[in-house]
Amino acid sequence: MKIPVISQKRLPELLRAMPKAELHIHIEGSLEPELIFALAERNGVPLPYADVEALRNAYAFSDLQSFLDIYYAGASVLLKEQDFYDMTRAYLARAAADNVVHAEIFFDPQTHTARGVPMEVVVAGLHRACADARAELGISSALILCFLRHLSEEDALQTLEQALPFRDRFVGVGLDSSEVGHPPEKFARVFTRCRELGLRLVAHAGEEGPPAYIWSALDVLKVERIDHGVQAVHDAALMRRLADERIALTVCPLSNQKLKVFPDLADHNLKQLLDAGLAVTVNSDDPAYFGGYINENFLQLFQAVPALTAKDAYHLAFNSFEASFVPQPDKHHWQHALKACFERFADHQG
Repeated sequence: MKIPVISQKRLPELLRAMPKAELHIHIEGSLEPELIFALAERNGVPLPYADVEALRNAYAFSDLQSFLDIYYAGASVLLKEQDFYDMTRAYLARAAADNVVHAEIFFDPQTHTARGVPMEVVVAGLHRACADARAELGISSALILCFLRHLSEEDALQTLEQALPFRDRFVGVGLDSSEVGHPPEKFARVFTRCRELGLRLVAHAGEEGPPAYIWSALDVLKVERIDHGVQAVHDAALMRRLADERIALTVCPLSNQKLKVFPDLADHNLKQLLDAGLAVTVNSDDPAYFGGYINENFLQLFQAVPALTAKDAYHLAFNSFEASFVPQPDKHHWQHALKACFERFADHQG
């Protein structure tokens, strides 16, 4: 498609309005402090923070691990099916308001089963919220079960077996948590099993870890998408492969800034990745902790990197649909809506 010329002045409005898919969202990372306190009160869970403001003030992270420590503490309030429902429904309402038409939602069952919460409770709450949001808000969604990489592969295999009775409620599996020191090949057997089951495969790689982790995720785990992947720029052969094979990168700008991957958003390499022909997408990762949902990621990134244009915005949204795990007719429908949105903005140019 020939992308219409749209003035830079109208770009923020376009970024908000354009339809988009979110492919990298940890549902536990959408748990806002207000909801954490409400659930803690409902479930009688003591928190080591005096109030919402004190908890929000604790969101100062020096790296991935310092974030994960507080992330797992926040998840401790999730005990019942309704808790998982309320969290997911709140995220989907925010996503729909940002013109997200499809979300592929990561969840971490081990974070909950380790606390004695049954797998069925976790999945039932998430799934019911997705179904209700589709009926009430028109937003499509799918669940991706993630294994915690700081735990053993044995634990991941057991988690998979616990989840299989609910196989119809999630489309794929991923790999998240502490990256450095836990290379993808540690989970080779469980990903082989998931592939045999017909599950879609993704993995976090190349956020803080080296390009070698991205190679391993592709060649050993045989993933279809790379979550983050920003360290790929340090390996020219890897960059060529990612571009040639159109392997999507689910990049999370505000997360990268907050966790000091790029301390200044102006130095983010997303434009470099896009210009190299990679199928880059923009996502919010853990929006309650990193200061913004998907539109905020688009707006702050485009403001910080003036070289980004409406053409880049189009490709980022187009890539998000292309890389999603939905049938081709759905992708084409959303891509057509994206094109129509851009044409509308071109029509109203002053």
